[in-house]
Amino acid sequence: MPLKSYLAAIEHALKNHRYGESPIELYEPIHYLMDLGGKRLRPSLVLMAYHLFLDDWQKVLKPALAVEVFHNFTLMHDDIMDEAPLRRGKPTVHEKWNRDVAILSGDVMLVGAYDLLAESECGDFKVILKRFNRTAAEVCEGQQMDMNFSQRQTVDEAEYLEMIRLKTSVLLAFALELGGRLAGQADEIVNQLYAIGINLGLGFQLKDDILDVYGDPEKFGKQVGGDILENKKTWLMIKALEACEDSSLLHWIGQTEFEPEEKIEAVKAIYARYEIKEKAEAKMNEYFERGFSGIDALPVSFSRKQELVDFAKYLYGRER
Repeated sequence: MPLKSYLAAIEHALKNHRYGESPIELYEPIHYLMDLGGKRLRPSLVLMAYHLFLDDWQKVLKPALAVEVFHNFTLMHDDIMDEAPLRRGKPTVHEKWNRDVAILSGDVMLVGAYDLLAESECGDFKVILKRFNRTAAEVCEGQQMDMNFSQRQTVDEAEYLEMIRLKTSVLLAFALELGGRLAGQADEIVNQLYAIGINLGLGFQLKDDILDVYGDPEKFGKQVGGDILENKKTWLMIKALEACEDSSLLHWIGQTEFEPEEKIEAVKAIYARYEIKEKAEAKMNEYFERGFSGIDALPVSFSRKQELVDFAKYLYGRER
């Protein structure tokens, strides 16, 4: 199965890649974070997009890794901003070392991402570099919007969708775009790949919002209901606030002292009253259907597209 081959090659390359040697305090946290694992969605998408057109996907492994290293750089800095104690069940870098080390190691990770991207042996590197820079800036814009939302009482649906487009979708979209560009595809095809990534990314994040409330804790890998406890303005919370005809939801949002399970169950009851889960799933399905339609429209054989279709189905059906 090609996906297993991609993942094995990605993990092997990450294990053996050296970001630098000394001082060890600068580089050890990078290896620690990268060794925590993850789904490796983004580098897999680069390899899949390239493999739509050409067979020698191993040739673009290093630029694919660039996307994964950049993604983990954003996670390291996000954890600092969120003051998060855990990442994938292990202490975050700023907890295991300290805040300053995490900031500096993150900076070096960003440099490392550019080093890997520079290993591109095909495609128009100037265009690739500009598109990577634009994507990196958009991810930061999305993070700033997310932080802004935490200080606001109200956020509308359009604002939220734009925030997750920037914070989550554009990097998935760039991964597909990069694979197409490295395979020498014309702008028309590259733009199709990018649009597929945007739609799958929006569906992916909405799925994450749903799993945070309704997922199986054993499978989801983190506390279910965390977004509710943090009063996070997810799509579900935004639509519930729009629909709620009394002050019950505002009451729970305003509480500073509460039993976590009681708050989660109370808010879930409000969601059930207004069918918020069903509405969220319908919106998620809308974006996934656009993604599947985009894959279907790609001018390559079905056999070439099958692994991308299967991957999109995995994103749609995932439970963690």
